Amino acid sequence: MKDYNLTVYYEDTDAQGVVYYANYLKFFERARTEFLRDSGYEQMKLMQEGIIFVVRNVEMVLHSPARLDDKVIVRTELLKLGKVSFEFNQNAFVESQLITEAKIKCGSLDSTSFKPSALPEYLHKGMKKLL
Repeated sequence: MKDYNLTVYYEDTDAQGVVYYANYLKFFERARTEFLRDSGYEQMKLMQEGIIFVVRNVEMVLHSPARLDDKVIVRTELLKLGKVSFEFNQNAFVESQLITEAKIKCGSLDSTSFKPSALPEYLHKGMKKLL
C-alpha cells in the first residue's frame, strides 16, 4: 500500500470549484504509476520492450467532492496479480474522509498487436512484493 499526495488545482475543477469526476481517474493513474515505480516499473523502458499497460475496467464510487486547494491523499493497493493482468484498489481522502473509491483492472499488451502479453519477469517479480 502506498499513499500519493496531491493538491487540487483550478484546472481540476468545474465551474463550482469541485473536482470534475473524470479527473479522479487522472489522480488514480498518477498514484498507480508511482506505486509501480517501487516494483521496478519504468514506462519508457517497457515501451522500448514493446509492452504497454491498459485499463480494462473501472468501478468508481464518488462519496463526496474534493474542492479547489484541497489536499488529497490517494491510497493505492495491489489486490491481484496474474501473468498478464493486475487489479488495484484505490481510495481518495481529504483529511481522513473517504471521498472516492475505485477498483481498477489493468492488463499488459504487446504494443504492436495490442494482444495480451505477459508482464516481463523482473516486473512481475517486483509487483509480487507489493501484494
